[in-house]
Amino acid sequence: MTIMSVDCHNVRVEPHGRTLTVAAAEPVLQAALAAGLNLPHSCKSGHCGSCRARLIAGEIHYPHGRPLGLTADEAGRGQILLCQARPRSDLIVEARLIASVADVEIKTLPCRIARLTPLAPDVLEVMLQLPAVEPLRFHAGQYLDVLLDEGRRRSFSIACPPHAAALLELHVRRVQGGGFTARLFGGGETAAAALAVGSLLRIEGPMGQFSYRDGSSPVIMVAGGTGFAPLKSMLRHVLETGIRRDIHLYWGARHRADVYEETRVLEWTRAHPGLRFTAVLSEASVAEAAHHRTGWVHEAVLADHADLSAFEVYAAGPPAMIEAVRASFPARGLPPARLYFDSFDYAPEAVPRR
Repeated sequence: MTIMSVDCHNVRVEPHGRTLTVAAAEPVLQAALAAGLNLPHSCKSGHCGSCRARLIAGEIHYPHGRPLGLTADEAGRGQILLCQARPRSDLIVEARLIASVADVEIKTLPCRIARLTPLAPDVLEVMLQLPAVEPLRFHAGQYLDVLLDEGRRRSFSIACPPHAAALLELHVRRVQGGGFTARLFGGGETAAAALAVGSLLRIEGPMGQFSYRDGSSPVIMVAGGTGFAPLKSMLRHVLETGIRRDIHLYWGARHRADVYEETRVLEWTRAHPGLRFTAVLSEASVAEAAHHRTGWVHEAVLADHADLSAFEVYAAGPPAMIEAVRASFPARGLPPARLYFDSFDYAPEAVPRR
């Protein structure tokens, strides 16, 4: 007979047919991912609403109150956000089933830092070498977690395409107060804490439902900052495997230096006539404004496209950008089912204590 701690509850997830053991203080989503069940999610901070599910039976609570990504009306109709919901009893929840990423296995693997390359003053390209006998299968757009001490983890999108994954490429932005990024950028508390070429890490992945879908419709991609990373994976997948689609990439950042792979993207546009590129700077200097669009990146898309009904849109970036895209693009005719997004937020270790 299995004896379960009084601090844990059984959570049945339908239509997956899986039962999880979830600690009372643990988010249901976190337990599902740890068990290899890749439920729909994005920001993991309660903003984007991607992990919305229906509570069929049982009681949950939110330690910080109802999340921003869930309206009072949705909560009244039994909707919950799995990334923030903690069980108060045994639960039955109904989550969405995403078939497009169901064929990849979530693995926990060791890896070694093979290369560190500055891309911008606060962005590093981190190349990870996996064991030769343990390849990582993933879809373009998915992410992985770097596993840290005391159960902490940091999530990073995979920037290389699946067909060129001998080294896994990550774009890591330095976060104020983030211990892991400080170690990568050489700012650890001690010399021993620094991470360098040759350092060993443990990763878990692939995760996430943000992934490229085959189709023939023209595509708009919207990146905010390092949200370019998963879109780079998708772009290389399309351009290097001979898929023919018209794609317009919009990349929003504060300054030109933050559009850290502009030269490479412009090279792609010269080699592939179906690809267009627009950089949009929100804090442009006078010199930068002479050669780049200025303002907010989602507003640049709206200025260029009065009707979005024929497009598919892939958007990756901070929650504010994703919220603006979700609010404004469907009003221009974009079918909600053709809007795919990945909302980035600070990792828990980097969020200042209140």
